[in-house]
Amino acid sequence: MKYQHISDILKSGRKTLSFEFFPPKTEKGKLQLYHTAQELMALNPDFFSVTYGAGGSSAQSTLEIVKTLQLHFDIPVMHHFTCTKHSRVAIRNELNELMSGGIHNILALRGDPPAAEPHYEPGPDEPRYAFELTKLIRERANWFSVGVAVFPEGHQQTPSRELDSLYTRVKQDVGADFGICQLCFDIEIFREFYTRLCNTGVTMPMLPGILPVVNWENFVNFCNKCATRVPEILKPVYTPIAHDEQAMEKAGIDFSVILCRNLLQMNVPGLHMYCLNKSQPISTVVRELGDNWR
Repeated sequence: MKYQHISDILKSGRKTLSFEFFPPKTEKGKLQLYHTAQELMALNPDFFSVTYGAGGSSAQSTLEIVKTLQLHFDIPVMHHFTCTKHSRVAIRNELNELMSGGIHNILALRGDPPAAEPHYEPGPDEPRYAFELTKLIRERANWFSVGVAVFPEGHQQTPSRELDSLYTRVKQDVGADFGICQLCFDIEIFREFYTRLCNTGVTMPMLPGILPVVNWENFVNFCNKCATRVPEILKPVYTPIAHDEQAMEKAGIDFSVILCRNLLQMNVPGLHMYCLNKSQPISTVVRELGDNWR
């Protein structure tokens, strides 16, 4: 495969479509992931993305999946990479391993400590923030295209959205090429977010993250587990139908299609979709958007 930087794809000016996977814990789960990837290839995605466990717990699994996807589907794959519980020496060694594996795209993240160490404090040779990790990656010059996480509603540990915008500018200034947005379901929050970052001098492309909610109870539990707010805009949509599976699936697809269309009208550079290792309902959402938006 001839490698391709995601940053170069974004520079082409056409809208991108990408899908994100997580590393399964079983071989059966990995086979399902590859089957899902095969189904999603029918939608002509521009790249895939594979997440990374807390504290680097899924490092080898992520690396294996990224290499397999690149080899079998001839598509750029972005390797998530966190710095929590990693010394600078270990990070440099792991970057060398990624380079040896032919990986050219990274999502640079601070990451979370393992659940058993919620109050973990980094040592003196461990980066604390994603911008420090981005600087370490940039030691490899332009081998890697580097994405970073951005937060439309502001990071939960940052005192204000304005300060969060400045942190995003810092990530850009030290070498980030583009941003992947945390989930957001409110188009007005997106509008404010894009305006705020523009006013802060952030010019790199930012891809909104899309997740169709098809099970309200599971989604609420997920938000609680991650200590994030349940989006107010979704409550009146799902509360009346919380026990109707078919109605929830239709509502999730319809809501996502409308959100995507509104985002595309804002001229976002593309759509980054969290598929949860399943081709549905993401495939339905993409097909309902039609062929003209790209």
